Amino acid sequence: MIQSEHTGAIDILSADLESADLLGDHRKVSPPLMAPPCIWTFAKMKEFKSKLGKEKNSRLVVKRGEVVTIRVPTHPEGKRVCWEFATDDYDIGFGVYFDWTPVTSTDITVQVSDSSEDEDEDEEEEEEIEDPVPVGDVERGSRSSLRGRYGEVMPVYRRDSHRDVQAGSHDYPGEGIYLLKFDNSYSLLRNKTLYFHVYYT
Repeated sequence: MIQSEHTGAIDILSADLESADLLGDHRKVSPPLMAPPCIWTFAKMKEFKSKLGKEKNSRLVVKRGEVVTIRVPTHPEGKRVCWEFATDDYDIGFGVYFDWTPVTSTDITVQVSDSSEDEDEDEEEEEEIEDPVPVGDVERGSRSSLRGRYGEVMPVYRRDSHRDVQAGSHDYPGEGIYLLKFDNSYSLLRNKTLYFHVYYT
């Protein structure tokens, strides 16, 4: 992305051109600013959990020390991604990021970043994933190497998802993959049961 200092116009370039040294200096070009998401809560916790408890792939356990990333590609028939989630008994960290990589599949995938397990197992899992997220969590660091590829829609912070169903939506900024981060890395003792529903409109 290049923003004109005179007109304020923005040109979005391909990833190859974006990383090229077009102006003779070594500045990294950052992605466009993201519009804020719409977020809300609703209180029908029992009904929400009961409905999702019956659906396949709508419930998972985020273990202590883990960060689970749900990768949601933009869909050619959609204009907005929507999410709803709740947990049993305890809160969980949640944030949304956008990966500007071209979409090759519309499949929603789940990736677990485990900070406390054996590193050898992590390496084996990374080899199986077709398009892994680069090493380092987006919300924790390594931002300089990821700046040209990721946009922050909503930073990770703790949500009272055990009290109310947390919901939100975001209009597509373009083609890419949403990264919905469920962060339980701050918990040393408790696993969190997560109920989630992701869809597009």
